[in-house]
Amino acid sequence: YDPSPILVIQPTLEMAESFSKDRLAPMIRDTKALRGKVKDAKSRDSNNTLLHKKFPGGHISLAGANSPASLASRPIRIVLCDEVDRYPTSAGSEGDPVNLARKRTATFYNKKVILASTPTLKNASRIEAAYEETDKRRYHVPCPDCGQFQHLKWKQIKWDKDKLDYTAYYCEACGSKISESDKLSMLQKGKWIAENKCNGKAGFHLNELYSPWRSWKDIVEDYLEAKDNPEQLKTWVNTSLGESWEQKGDAPEYKRLYNNRESYTIGKVPEGGVLLTAGVDVQKDRLELEIVAWGRNKESWSVDYRVISGDTATSKPWDLLTRVLNEQFTHVNGGLLPIKMMAVDSGYNTQYVYNWVRKQSPNRVMAVKGQDGLHTMASTPNFVDVTIQGSKIKRGAKVWPVGVNIIKSELYGYLKLEKPIDGEKYPSDYHHFPQYNDDYFKMLTAEHLVLKKVRGYTHYLWEKFRDRNEALDCRVYARAAAFVVGIDRMADAQLEDMKKQYTFKSNPTKPARRERYETSDYFKLGGATRLLQEWDRKGWYQYR
Repeated sequence: YDPSPILVIQPTLEMAESFSKDRLAPMIRDTKALRGKVKDAKSRDSNNTLLHKKFPGGHISLAGANSPASLASRPIRIVLCDEVDRYPTSAGSEGDPVNLARKRTATFYNKKVILASTPTLKNASRIEAAYEETDKRRYHVPCPDCGQFQHLKWKQIKWDKDKLDYTAYYCEACGSKISESDKLSMLQKGKWIAENKCNGKAGFHLNELYSPWRSWKDIVEDYLEAKDNPEQLKTWVNTSLGESWEQKGDAPEYKRLYNNRESYTIGKVPEGGVLLTAGVDVQKDRLELEIVAWGRNKESWSVDYRVISGDTATSKPWDLLTRVLNEQFTHVNGGLLPIKMMAVDSGYNTQYVYNWVRKQSPNRVMAVKGQDGLHTMASTPNFVDVTIQGSKIKRGAKVWPVGVNIIKSELYGYLKLEKPIDGEKYPSDYHHFPQYNDDYFKMLTAEHLVLKKVRGYTHYLWEKFRDRNEALDCRVYARAAAFVVGIDRMADAQLEDMKKQYTFKSNPTKPARRERYETSDYFKLGGATRLLQEWDRKGWYQYR
């Protein structure tokens, strides 16, 4: 009805391409009024590409908020910014992607900019900040009994956990019970009501309680499943209630974690652990690493924490790290488990990290680099080796961007889970620790969230309040490694299959030789004897 130049911005260029293929192209194909407006993509002069579709009177272009080039050039009248809370802080080095998009509308008197998103963190949410600047409209529906208009609130939903079929909404005004069958007629009679005076910016808020496709019972079931898991509850608050999550920035109390230590043997994989990952933090004079066992529902056990001394610009600590990578860890049920994936921080002595990673199997070792603004635990790796002409070598070294903020938030939420009383089942995602000394737990809880202003936006950022945080970094990298190998996607049956793979009884031959490291090679952080094992055709080799 009103053709014009339109720009749709997704959080990433890849998401823009997916939106074009999965949403936009099928809509044009299946809508009779649109089908003739955009020429077939197979036509040689169709002006119909994946990211640019032309029609009489205008065009629609798709861009990624992470791509400065896709936000530049041509003037735009209508800008649609989708999922703005997932945008990076800056589009490359060009600045805020939303402001870049706004500048594209400067030549139009009748421009329109639309921001849409589910919110994320309180005081750090773009969409929440934008909504607060509008007239703040909510959809009000009438009570079937008293006729009082009200917007639907979670606190008015009541249920009996043993009789969820009787879940209902209770009117704020008269207190009468409103059943699910009344929802459709209420929605049809509803109206938008603004809380503020009109200021030229319209804002609209809806939560899932209004959805014709989701019953109140379904929403309650989702809540009951998520309420004991901080990360799942955050997702539920963001997506079901459409509200920002108030992040708890305090680090867990290290003394509580120290007091909750368990008595399993350091260096052995406890019952329940079926997959091992390792995270390595690189310092000037040492490598610090943690081996973590993962089981069902992402329950985890710290198997060992080690510190390898030595100048990391020399080969000695890296040779020792190779031995750790090839080590087999004894399971309490018998059998041996290898490290499935080791993630090595590439932020310090970067070239030495790349040199070591190149020599290892890419299916077992990954170089990682933490990124504060990443909204996933690990993103698509970047190739870092180039030819003399400057082109990327696809089989060369690659670095995985790791979302350190999201992993730390998840970790600190899980560390606050209460240890069950004797006989009770451990909750999902519970983290177990052996008899480490208190230095480990101080490092693990050495950061907290603080609010800081970055490029005009207020953000939560993690900052150290203790001098050392290596144990936290190691756990973050081990979690990223577990994410990459698929622990979040593995079904219970897959984990059981992995468990069977390693539960055979091992009967290693007598060690062919023993070798004793100098005391400087290993620090005893957890008070355990360090035992490395390698296997070759001649038998077991043990290094103390």
